[in-house]
Amino acid sequence: MDPPSEAAWEDFSAEAHRILDDTIAQMQHVREQAVWQPMPAAIQAAIAEAPAPIAERSLGAVYAELASRVLPYTSANRHPRAWGWVRGQGTPVAMLADMIASAANAHVGAGFTAPVHIEETVLRWLAEALGMQGAGAAEHAQPSGILTSGATMANLLGLAVARAAKAGYDVRQEGLSGRPRMLVYASTETHGWAAKAMELLGLGRRSLRSVAVDAAGRVQIEPLLRQIAADRAQGEQPFALIANAGTVNFGAVDDLRALRALCDEQDLWMHVDGAFGALLKLAPRYASLMDGLERADSVAFDLHKWMSLPFETGCLLVRDRAAHHAAFAAEAAYMEWSTRGVLSGGLSFANRGIESSRGFKALRVWMQLSVHGLRKHGALIAQNMEQAEHLEQRVLQHPELAMLAPRAMNIVCFRYVPAGHARTAAQLDACNREVVLRVQESGRFLISGTTLASGDYAIRVSITNHRSRLEDFDALVEWIVEEGRGQSARLL
Repeated sequence: MDPPSEAAWEDFSAEAHRILDDTIAQMQHVREQAVWQPMPAAIQAAIAEAPAPIAERSLGAVYAELASRVLPYTSANRHPRAWGWVRGQGTPVAMLADMIASAANAHVGAGFTAPVHIEETVLRWLAEALGMQGAGAAEHAQPSGILTSGATMANLLGLAVARAAKAGYDVRQEGLSGRPRMLVYASTETHGWAAKAMELLGLGRRSLRSVAVDAAGRVQIEPLLRQIAADRAQGEQPFALIANAGTVNFGAVDDLRALRALCDEQDLWMHVDGAFGALLKLAPRYASLMDGLERADSVAFDLHKWMSLPFETGCLLVRDRAAHHAAFAAEAAYMEWSTRGVLSGGLSFANRGIESSRGFKALRVWMQLSVHGLRKHGALIAQNMEQAEHLEQRVLQHPELAMLAPRAMNIVCFRYVPAGHARTAAQLDACNREVVLRVQESGRFLISGTTLASGDYAIRVSITNHRSRLEDFDALVEWIVEEGRGQSARLL
């Protein structure tokens, strides 16, 4: 598998340098490229029907196929005008870190090797940045954490810690059979990960209590308290609350301070889904929107969103280190703890989650923060907030555009409304769905759509892009209005 000779290594090095140069050039000139383009049917078929390779091929030939058939048709997250869903763009430094990490091929599940220390370090940095370092009682002054594939996995692990900590018995040993139903509370705006987590943890979807939100999309405290009281009266066991620090639909932030007080009063574990919003703590001007997050029992968030790191980079922080360890720790004869050798220090990260095999994804975090620093990341997050405010004002000022939800953070939900004539809700939904698709297919912008709690379909612009400029959003408004007028005339 390695080049078989010195000459072959030299050929490989030359080809590798060419690929790296091409990749850097693609990133450098990404603004000049289409944001997204559909994959032609012929190329889809060529990939889908390709036989399993038997004989060897040259690296150059394989790269040429990759460059023509795959790279032009990715999901376009890195473009400055990509604002669909909530995605980061990747960075040149993180790209290099991934190359180095892949070459090192480190296992970051057990032992106290240098990569384990790197992950411990970045987790400490992140806990400090979110205010969790030293928050709470003295025994919790050193929080625990783990890097994950994303916030879905981080949220799942956080809820597993909560289940073990609040069950009142050894739930890992005994399971849930014959016990009172363990209940979790969350708002109706909570992301779909929560229902999946309830299934995977054996709690069942019926044990997830969905509570109504107010006009700003925040969970309502009084209905929440009534639901908890009613469940306890039925002999059920409430044990955890999921608070949202930026809902997926339009970025609403629950009252985290009030929910912390409620959890203390009701003896509930407070888990915060901060998939993208948690990192607002890095921007001093806007950090107050996250007040109370630092006192959560656990927080899940993504670094491949508002920190622009490549997929997959999520994080779970747990305020009680002992509780985190107790939820996952396991022993095996073939992974015996030792004070010496490769496994000195035990299973470390393998005892903080469900994965034993773990790669060196911490290196991309460590390198990016070491090169660019937390201050720059905070400034870029603040820039996105200002761009969202700018877009909101453009929408409010335009007679053919209408805001559909309050802008809490960096997500703007609005739609095109043709001037002059009344239209039914169904007609407006159809018009705006078509606008979103046509904007995507134009290759000029990447936006998404969503259906809000009101039932209205909204154009959704989620801004976590460090490469965007204000003029990009001005161009988007013009394009949407132009497309809206065309679709209005055709569909309405």
